[in-house]
Amino acid sequence: MMKTRLVFKEEQRMASSQSESPPGRERQIPKRIPFRERLQQPTLEYKSAIGKWLACGELLDDHAGTAIPAYPWWKVIWLTGVDYFSTLGYQPGIALIAAGVVAPIATLILVVVTMLGALPVYIQVAGRSFAGQGSIAMLENLLTGWKGKVLVLILLGFAATDFVITMTLSAADAATHAIENPFLTRYFGHHQVLVTLAFLTLLAVLFLRGFKEAIGLATFAAIPYLALNLVVLGRGAWEVAKHPVLLADWRSLLAAKGDLSLVIIGALVVFPKLALGLSGFETGVSVMPLIDGGEADHSYHPRHGGRPKGRIGNTRKLLAAAASIMSVMLIFSSFVTTLLIGPEDYGVDGKASGRAIAFLAHKYIGPGFGTVYDLSTILILGLAGASAMAGLLHLIPRYLPRFGMAPRWVALSRPLVLVLFSINVAITLVFHADVEAQSGAYATGVLVLILSAAFAATLALWRERRRFLAAYSAILCLVFAYTLADNCVERPDGLIIGAILTLLLMLASGLSRSLRSVELRISEGFFADTESWEIGPELRGKKVHLVPIKSSSTEARNKKREEISKHYNVRGPFLFLHVNLLDNRSEFSAPLEAMIRKEGNDYFAEVYGATSIANSLAFASECIDPISVFIGLTRRDLMTQAVRFILFGEGETGLMFYTILLRYWDSTPPGDVRPLIFLMSD
Repeated sequence: MMKTRLVFKEEQRMASSQSESPPGRERQIPKRIPFRERLQQPTLEYKSAIGKWLACGELLDDHAGTAIPAYPWWKVIWLTGVDYFSTLGYQPGIALIAAGVVAPIATLILVVVTMLGALPVYIQVAGRSFAGQGSIAMLENLLTGWKGKVLVLILLGFAATDFVITMTLSAADAATHAIENPFLTRYFGHHQVLVTLAFLTLLAVLFLRGFKEAIGLATFAAIPYLALNLVVLGRGAWEVAKHPVLLADWRSLLAAKGDLSLVIIGALVVFPKLALGLSGFETGVSVMPLIDGGEADHSYHPRHGGRPKGRIGNTRKLLAAAASIMSVMLIFSSFVTTLLIGPEDYGVDGKASGRAIAFLAHKYIGPGFGTVYDLSTILILGLAGASAMAGLLHLIPRYLPRFGMAPRWVALSRPLVLVLFSINVAITLVFHADVEAQSGAYATGVLVLILSAAFAATLALWRERRRFLAAYSAILCLVFAYTLADNCVERPDGLIIGAILTLLLMLASGLSRSLRSVELRISEGFFADTESWEIGPELRGKKVHLVPIKSSSTEARNKKREEISKHYNVRGPFLFLHVNLLDNRSEFSAPLEAMIRKEGNDYFAEVYGATSIANSLAFASECIDPISVFIGLTRRDLMTQAVRFILFGEGETGLMFYTILLRYWDSTPPGDVRPLIFLMSD
C-alpha cells in the first residue's frame, strides 16, 4: 500500500523546487522523524476474476529499489545484440530490393554513417544518461516544463513505433524463414499472416507469464547466429572466388549506370531505405545499468552525484564493438548476396525475399545446414521481439505515471502486454506480415530516435561550451534529418503509424492527466526550520480553522479575518495558509516545504514547491485535521478554470479542493470526523 508522509529533512529544499527561499529561514533541522499521521493513497482493487488475474502480473514501477546484477560489457553486448544483430535476417534482402547492384556501395555508406555518425552520438548519450534512460531523458532534462513533456510524448510515440515494428517485423521474418524451409513448410504451409500472429501470440503469452531478459539466453542465441552467418557468407565468398565472372558481371552492371560519381550519388539516394541497419544503439544505452564498471565505480553512488566512469567507459566499448561487428557483417553480407542472388530470387515474391542469407545457406551448403540456420534465425528474431517488448514495458512506466499521464494499471505488466499485443495484431494485419513493407516504418522509428539523440547531444555539448563537438553533432543532426525526411517521403507508412501512435498516446495522456489531477498527489512534506517543527503539533487534531489566502501579506490576513468574523460566528485560532507554486507546474507531484509562524492567537504558514494549489491545500488539511476550512470561489468561467487547474495548478481552487478531498475520503474509514468546508465568494 502506498503511503504519503510529512517528515522532517536535514537539508535544503530539493533541487526540483524553483521557488525562492524566504529570507531569514533557519536550517538547523532535527533528525528525520516521521509525522504522526500517514495519508494512504487509494490502491488498485479488482473484484472480478479477470481483474485479479491482470493484477497478478509483475509491477513495472517497482524496480528502483531492486538490486540490479552487473556483468562485464562483453557479456551484455549479446543482450543488445539480439536486437541489433538479428537485422541480418532481413537487412541484406531489403538492401537488394532497394538498391539492386548498388547495394554494397549503399551499405558502405550506411556503415560510414554508423561509425562516424550514430556511434559518436551515442557515445555522448552514454556519458550523460548512464542510468539507461537514453536520449529521451536527456531531452526531458534539457527542455523543462510542458514543452519538454510534449517532446517526450512525441518521442515515446515514435519509440513505440520502433519497438512495435521490431516485434511485428521480427515475427514476420521468423514466419518467412519457417514457411520457406523445406522441412518446416509442411507444418506451417504458406500462411504468412497466421504464422506471424502465432509467433506474436507466443511472445505475449511469455510476458503474461512473467518473462524476463536473460543474458545467458541472449548469448546462446546471438553467438551461434553470428557464427552461422560467417559460415554461410564464407561459403558464398568461396563461390565468388571460384567464379570470377560473377565479380566481372557486377562491375559491368555498375558501369552501365555511369561513372563512379553517378554510382555514389545513386547509392546516396537509396541509402535512407537501408537506415534500419542503424537500429540497436538505443538498446545499447538502455542496458547500461547491467554493465559492470569495475574498480573505477567502487566509490560511485547515485545519491552522491558524480558519474560512473567505469560503466560509461565500458558502455562505449560495447557500442563500438557492436557497431564494428555489425558493420563488417553488413558489408560482407551485402557483397555476397548481391553477387550470388539474382533479381528473380530477391524480388518481393522471390525465394530470397526477406531471407537472403538463409537462401544462400540452403543453396550452397544444403537443406540440413539451412534448417539449422533457419532455426537459429527464428530464435534470435524471437528474442529481438522479446527485447522490444521488454523495452516498452520499462519505457512507458518510466515516464507516463510520473507525468500523471497514464492510468494506474500501467504499472501492471499484464494489461500493458495485452494492449501492446493488440497493437501488434493490428499492424500485422495492415501490412499483411510483409517484411519489406514494414521496413519503412521500422526505419522511421529508428531514425527519429537517432535524430533525437543527435539533437540532445548537440544541446548538451553547446551548453558545455564544447563548440567543435557541438558543431559536428549539429551536422549529424542534418544528416539524420535528411535521411528521416527522405524515408518519410519515399515510404510514409512509418510516419503515419508513428503519428497515429503519438496522437493516441497524447490523447490518452491528456485524459489520464485530467482524471488523475484530483488525486491527493503530494509525495511528502518537510518542515522548513526548527520553529516550524516545534509549532507543528499545536495545529493537529481539530485545533485551528484553515484559511487559504492568495497573498502572504499581513493586510491580506487581516482582511480575511475580518471577512470571516463578519459573516460567521467562529471561535478558535486561524491558520492562514499561502501556497507558493513551482515555476514548472507541468510536474504531476513534488514534495512540499512548510514554514509556520505564530501571530498572537493565530498562525501563518507558507508552503513552497507546490505543483497545484488545491492539491496542496487538501494535503495540508488532511495532515492537520482542522475544525473547518474557509476557502474562496472565483466566479469565473469553469471551463477556463479547469484548464488552468490541469495545466498550471491554479483555477477554481475551492471546488477542486472539495473534489480532491471527496475522492480521498472514499478510501478512508467513514467514521472519520471531517472538517466543515465553507465556500466563500471572492
